[in-house]
Amino acid sequence: MIDLRPVGYIIGLLVGVLGVTMLVPFGVDFAYGNPDAGNFALSAMITVVAGSLMALATANASLNTLTIQQTFLLTTLSWLVLPIFGALPFWLGEPNATYTDAFFEAMSGLTTTGSTVFTQLHTLPEGTLLWRGLMQWFGGVGIIVVAMAFLPTLKVGGMQIFRSEGFDTIGKVLPRAAEIATSISIVYLVLTITCIASYGAVGMDLFDATVHALTTVATGGFANYDDSFAGFSDATEYVATTFMILASLPFIRYVQMLNGSTKPLFKDSQVWAFLGFWAFLVISMAAYRYFNASGDTAGTFRQTLFNVTSILTGTGYASADYGVWGAFPVMLFFLMGLVGGCAGSTCCSIKIFRFQLLVAAIRSQIQKIHSPNGVFTPRYQGRRVGEDIMSSVTGFFVAFMLTLATLAVILGMLGLDAVTAITGAATALANVGPGLGHQIGPTGNFAGLPDAAKWVLSAAMLIGRLELMAVYVLFSFAFWRH
Repeated sequence: MIDLRPVGYIIGLLVGVLGVTMLVPFGVDFAYGNPDAGNFALSAMITVVAGSLMALATANASLNTLTIQQTFLLTTLSWLVLPIFGALPFWLGEPNATYTDAFFEAMSGLTTTGSTVFTQLHTLPEGTLLWRGLMQWFGGVGIIVVAMAFLPTLKVGGMQIFRSEGFDTIGKVLPRAAEIATSISIVYLVLTITCIASYGAVGMDLFDATVHALTTVATGGFANYDDSFAGFSDATEYVATTFMILASLPFIRYVQMLNGSTKPLFKDSQVWAFLGFWAFLVISMAAYRYFNASGDTAGTFRQTLFNVTSILTGTGYASADYGVWGAFPVMLFFLMGLVGGCAGSTCCSIKIFRFQLLVAAIRSQIQKIHSPNGVFTPRYQGRRVGEDIMSSVTGFFVAFMLTLATLAVILGMLGLDAVTAITGAATALANVGPGLGHQIGPTGNFAGLPDAAKWVLSAAMLIGRLELMAVYVLFSFAFWRH
């Protein structure tokens, strides 16, 4: 019998902390004189009480070690329970959403997906806008800790290849997670403050700069306006691009740099693969637009740079309707959203290192075909890649594609057209944000979808954010027997 008390105790503490953070938007609404402040106070009270009761009921739990089953449960349930309470301010106060919409927005925020069901964002109280940004910010730092402390130990999707990357999490998971969280949080906070200052320097007011910095560093994409970045100055797009790229690199490398070691960052093959792929996408799409459209060359490059970076990193901001740029850009935007940034960053989707491992495996197979007697082993950063890692990565790719296909079929059965169903499934599973088409494209949102579709997409966001296998293993009878 699995002891659920450690899981309940930790989740209770997390829920309590989430409730306390609701006092920040409460204070902002109070300072602005918004009547919605009382709803944040009520939401905070409900959340703190619920979290405290959960923690008190399981306070006798042993936290020295967690079993594999407990760790998987904790990882998944944390991302399921927190949106339940994070949705309360949207449900009880402005914008007075249905609970379905409130939960969708909260799940989109905490998974840093960035899809939204809210319209007329500029009319929402400041506290509500700040809460959307804070949820993405918490989700961003949370997923880094999960990626570095939990997933390598759980051997999810090939993440075990990073076991020796700065933190060896074999053994006591929770103490190592606390150590990782402390180190990462310092870097995360410094990067956020720097981003706020940079936005302010190019003309954003303090409130907009703060909220957009929270969602930029988290590569989440929630904005304060329906047209996202289209209404800001040109310079803000360059600032956003810079910090989206910085947030897409492994945060463990920043920790190592603070400790005086810069070599790991410059020797990290996934960093160079990501930057090279990003540069290729920007150049190729800018060239296509230059030769196929007339207009301001500098403006064309800026828009291309910003929107390509936004989708590749899974942030989801938009400064233009790239759906009208032509068939080639639309196809490229769809595919790049399935790539993502580096492991150990706030980015989502498949991640660049898995494509590197897949290419290495393909190269090895080709070598075996033309040299049957040779011994060829896939390598990553000069190290041989074990069969268990390749099997894990291959399984992840297959599971991702099967899940994507299943979600698209389900959404189609719920009445969505083919483009909306396929790109909606992809953007939710890859945690990107906008899809394609007039309804959920860069100039649309998810408000018009049926409630059933919103619940399906919410589940997809959770599954995709936790690298699929961390969720699917919970439905295996063999897993619970051992």
